[in-house]
Amino acid sequence: MLVGILMVLMAIWGYFSRTEVNPITGEKQRVSLTTEEEVALGVKSAPQMAAEFGGLHPDQQVQQTVKRIGQSIVQRSDASRSPYTFNFHVLADANTVNAFAIPGGQIFITMGLLKRLKTEDQLAGVLGHEIGHVIGRHSAEQMAKQQLMQGLAGAATVALSDPNSPTGTAYISQYVASLLNLKYGRDDELESDEFGVKYMLQTGYDPNALLDVMKVLEEASGGQRGVEFMSTHPSPANRNQRIREAIAKYKAGT
Repeated sequence: MLVGILMVLMAIWGYFSRTEVNPITGEKQRVSLTTEEEVALGVKSAPQMAAEFGGLHPDQQVQQTVKRIGQSIVQRSDASRSPYTFNFHVLADANTVNAFAIPGGQIFITMGLLKRLKTEDQLAGVLGHEIGHVIGRHSAEQMAKQQLMQGLAGAATVALSDPNSPTGTAYISQYVASLLNLKYGRDDELESDEFGVKYMLQTGYDPNALLDVMKVLEEASGGQRGVEFMSTHPSPANRNQRIREAIAKYKAGT
């Protein structure tokens, strides 16, 4: 029990000692990396990440189109004030429907998603959302939270360990920790949707196109979704409502 308590205290101290102010939002965040470390990690991870999806798409015209739109959003929005150097990549994978960002400004979209988008505004919505993940420092936050949860789960396993069933106790602890972490993922997605709306308005794109992107993602999933509470992403209905609220908010200038 004493060892477990010490582990809890160490995990909590480690988490709260990693506090930085986001240079764009002004929000105090618990992060596991400095902005410089995020950039370095992103650059080092980008080639391996691309390889996981069949490498970069060979069509340079496609690559340049995505880079042009992405850089336009960065340069003409609040994202231009960030310490990150953004790079945009189209992945060759034509079957996976996905887009994602890794720390430091490396943003990827698969050909599987790109070919489903019908307008430049829809592409801007996807890229704006991913830029939001970088600006929100969501990867660094998630890493810090994961480290905290792993520390607490390990402490619970030690403190509550049943000599007759150590495996069962460890499983329960890990499961509780994972459930706590799910909420953060959904909040990150909703925040990035709001960033995307804001950046689209700042750069002259129609933010309503982000609602069309939600339809594309829902169609791509074939309607196969679990209960929202057990998902790392909000339901389309929830996201649509929040996107509409963000559009109204930023159009009103608040």
